[in-house]
Amino acid sequence: MYPDRVKGHVPKVLTEAQRDFYFDKGYVLLESIVPMETIERLRTVTKAMVECSRSVDTSDAVFDLQPGHTANGPRLRRLSSPVTQDPFYWKFASDSVITDIAADLLGPNVKFHHSKLNFKWAEGGEEVKWHQDIQSWAHTNYSPLTIGTYLYDVGPEQAPLGVVPGSHKGPLFSQYNEKDQWTGDITDKDLETVPLDTADYLMGPAGSVTVHNCCTIHGSKLNLSDLGRPLLLNVYSAADAFTYMPNPLNSEYAGAIVRGKAVREAFIDPRPCVMSPDWSKGYTSLFALQQKEGWSESQMERVQQQHREAAGD
Repeated sequence: MYPDRVKGHVPKVLTEAQRDFYFDKGYVLLESIVPMETIERLRTVTKAMVECSRSVDTSDAVFDLQPGHTANGPRLRRLSSPVTQDPFYWKFASDSVITDIAADLLGPNVKFHHSKLNFKWAEGGEEVKWHQDIQSWAHTNYSPLTIGTYLYDVGPEQAPLGVVPGSHKGPLFSQYNEKDQWTGDITDKDLETVPLDTADYLMGPAGSVTVHNCCTIHGSKLNLSDLGRPLLLNVYSAADAFTYMPNPLNSEYAGAIVRGKAVREAFIDPRPCVMSPDWSKGYTSLFALQQKEGWSESQMERVQQQHREAAGD
């Protein structure tokens, strides 16, 4: 997050106050900013993807299934890389109001990284523990941000996205546990230093957008309501941010320039970041990682070994 490099460019969508809020707090909520006609189209293609999931009984590269998923009663945690599943997802990610928002916060040259659709299914949609994003997909700088689009109205009972204001200015925590196993969340010990009581839970009507920086601590609670909370997430960076690690949700569009132009010089921030395992050797979902689903001892050891190799041990 580099406001001095961005604020010389006139914003297309955001006010200066909204930009200042993002740079200061590490997030911003924009209510009802996506046209309802676009939201209706996104709902239609999303319903079609849910229908496709009925034929799947095991999580795969497309569908991350919640325990209890059946053909008669779909329960999805995530649709991975929706931009590769239907052209409209990519049209929205590459040329819409959200790409203008990205440019307002990143500068004129914007690069796409990855996308996902987290469903937070009704009556048991799983918790996402407190974490920071950048450790999962380290870049040469800390410009990456995630733009989430609410497809339906979201109230407090649906476990909205929670963010800790100003946490992007604090430490980047390790997301390995005491056994040196990658979990994708901040340890309980480190969370004792985080003012979770200040967390802001971002609610709003359909078409509202959440934006959070890659260093901002965020998470969401278990959804016990009878309403789901699908959140379409698209990740962007400034064009001069280059990845250190393989993309965990790679697609044909990874690295595509969606605003402005490509650049040849990397902007490198010297602040250190504890990196994830090498996802080119396999990736499971954040949900499965945090809930430790299906982790055998051999898988645990493989993750540990990848971390030791990355650290040069």
